[in-house]
Amino acid sequence: MRPRLSTVLILIHLVILLLPLGGIAVLRVYESALIRQTESELIAQGVFISATYRTLLADGPALPADYGVPRRHVEPRADPDGPWRPRLVSLDLATDPVLPPPPEPQPGTIAPDAIAAAVGAQIEPILRDAQVITLAGIRVLDVHGTIVATTGGDLGLSMAALPEAQRALAGEYVSLMRQRGSQRPPPPLDSISRGARIRVAVAVPILADDRVIGAVTLLRTPGNIWQALRGKRRELAWAGAALLLTVLGLSLLTAVTIGRPVRAVIRQARRAARGESGAVVPLRHAGTREIAELSQTVAAMARTLEERARYIRDFAAHVSHEFKTPLTAIRGTVELLRDHAATMNPDERERFLALLESDAARLDRLVSRLLELARADMARPGAEPVITALSPLLQALAQRYRERGLAVDLQLPATNLHAAIDAETLDAILSTVLDNARQHGGADTRVALHLHAHGGELAIDVIDNGKGISEHNAARVFEPFFTTARDGGHTGLGLSIVRSLLQAHGGHIALQPSPSGAHFCIGLPWAEPSQ
Repeated sequence: MRPRLSTVLILIHLVILLLPLGGIAVLRVYESALIRQTESELIAQGVFISATYRTLLADGPALPADYGVPRRHVEPRADPDGPWRPRLVSLDLATDPVLPPPPEPQPGTIAPDAIAAAVGAQIEPILRDAQVITLAGIRVLDVHGTIVATTGGDLGLSMAALPEAQRALAGEYVSLMRQRGSQRPPPPLDSISRGARIRVAVAVPILADDRVIGAVTLLRTPGNIWQALRGKRRELAWAGAALLLTVLGLSLLTAVTIGRPVRAVIRQARRAARGESGAVVPLRHAGTREIAELSQTVAAMARTLEERARYIRDFAAHVSHEFKTPLTAIRGTVELLRDHAATMNPDERERFLALLESDAARLDRLVSRLLELARADMARPGAEPVITALSPLLQALAQRYRERGLAVDLQLPATNLHAAIDAETLDAILSTVLDNARQHGGADTRVALHLHAHGGELAIDVIDNGKGISEHNAARVFEPFFTTARDGGHTGLGLSIVRSLLQAHGGHIALQPSPSGAHFCIGLPWAEPSQ
């Protein structure tokens, strides 16, 4: 089954639309991966700094038993029976909120813890050296939120108002995203690369058994998506090549399913325009349903035009032949009268004048029948459907021909049937067939009219007991100008007119095999009587 042209175009446009959307989705996924990578690195740094701080604290003087604060937040362990406590990344750029920039550290009301300050002084050089490589802003807080070690210039200030610091001092591991707070304008494609103005914040509690003795806060901008893409130039080149191949494939699909069959139809139409017979045929590989229908319609139109051209050509030849015979006779008679009219006796002149009158009458009949044939070829049913009751029409027709001396046997069904054709046209059709039977059958001709329903339509059989029609002539009886009684003044157009009138009204006529006489079957469209 061929797809519709609209379906092919919609699919192609959807694929082309999904290509950039898919690229954007890949960028967003990769950007989220960069944020999670940054979160993972900050967690690792924070845990390492926490362990270092705890070790340095343990190597110093003995701590009071109540040093620190009780841990208020205890997270479930992934491995309850083992020593492992992995910290998994959790940030998602698509679902997690981006909080405002963090508040600046403020002067504290509580002096820094002396023990924490001493350990902070030892660890701060390590933090500053690490920052050169990691680019992270790191602060170590005592149990009150006061900064005791920092990579910035805020030593001794308080971060107790920072929500992630509060949560870390309660014993919770915190990861979140904050705006950079930069005054610089947004970078290009800001709607796609949200990470360009985002910082990842991580807070890690410093634990000693079940007590919190401090916290580590880390803040860093994740890797820029475009910087990361520059490092993937080779992979992006392959992706671009794949995208180009996809577009080329779609173009080839369009050319095969739409362009090539359309060009084939155009070539056939041009051959037909040059007068080549049989040039237009339905395409074997049309691609889509609409193009297949177009090809079939164009082929049918070309056949109709060829048949019409052949009909006109044959018709013109027949008309010229039919007119030539009486015109030749008239010309010859006129020449004889011009040369010998003075020496002719009255009977001879009368005989030649009768010949002129006969040929003129023949031309008159021929012209009249040609006009009738032209009207029949152009006949079309009216806008309003016309329905004719057949039984009364056939009864009146049979009675009229009986009065003219033709024996007519009429067989009608018990119910009155109706046909979708006007009474005048049907009367003219049946009169032509009955006239042919009377003219060719002789004085003893008997005609039977039989009305019946047949195969979803109405049929009128016209059967005579005349001489019949030979097998050779039977194939030509409906051809214009074909007649076996030309000497009797017949034009051979009667049955052609009948066929054209019936076709115009959705009917047909056929010559049926018959052991004797002629048997014409006239088919008419069935109609329901109007209420």
